[in-house]
Amino acid sequence: MVDHTPATPQPPAGRVWLDVPFAERDDAKVLGAYWDQTARRWFDPRPPTAGLDRWAVRPDVPDLLPGEDRTVGDGLFVDIVPKSCWFTNVRTCVTPQDWERLRRMITTRAAHRCEACGAGEDRTTGRRLEAHERWAFDDTTGVQALRRLICLCSDCHLATHMGFANVTGRANEARAHLAAVTGMSTHDVGRHIATAGQLWIERSRRAWALDLAVLTNIGITLTQPAAPRGRAHQADQALQSTKTSDTI
Repeated sequence: MVDHTPATPQPPAGRVWLDVPFAERDDAKVLGAYWDQTARRWFDPRPPTAGLDRWAVRPDVPDLLPGEDRTVGDGLFVDIVPKSCWFTNVRTCVTPQDWERLRRMITTRAAHRCEACGAGEDRTTGRRLEAHERWAFDDTTGVQALRRLICLCSDCHLATHMGFANVTGRANEARAHLAAVTGMSTHDVGRHIATAGQLWIERSRRAWALDLAVLTNIGITLTQPAAPRGRAHQADQALQSTKTSDTI
């Protein structure tokens, strides 16, 4: 049997790695945590440091999730999820620490490069590496099943979520990036977006149930999402908030 667990660098003697979610980094820093730029992980320099135990590491996530299909959804294309599922994704359905475990696995197995365009992070331009879900939609059962997690740079992620780019006023930026990465002409980009938009209209006519089974056998704690019709209401509220703040 092949071991798909990613190799994890061992912390230098006297240190202990921590699983610190991005949103909690300032809290961890105040309590004494440090960031290792090479390993891209937070650590406790003098364990055990009081207060840092809340971010104690859990086992690494295997780099091939049970049931994940790494052949699904290669390349860059517009992939608009149904309206009822906007703002409901893997990140909103797991604990912050489990999301950090998943995020670290996704970026590590992609060698810290976007799997669509090959770019890495660039703090000078604000380009980040982000996780994106590839879903399979069963029209018979009304189930939206997670099939793959992929590493995308923030530019490719924006182009993928073209609907979000539209409502946040960044459509031109997203279109230009889509054309640059795929080599499509302006005309072809327009046709591609129109086709994706029609599919989105059709899928948005119904409420989809989420299937996150690929996460349940690896110790990921799932937060039960709202019922499909409840998620549609949450999506409308989140969208209005996004339009108001004009941020991503």
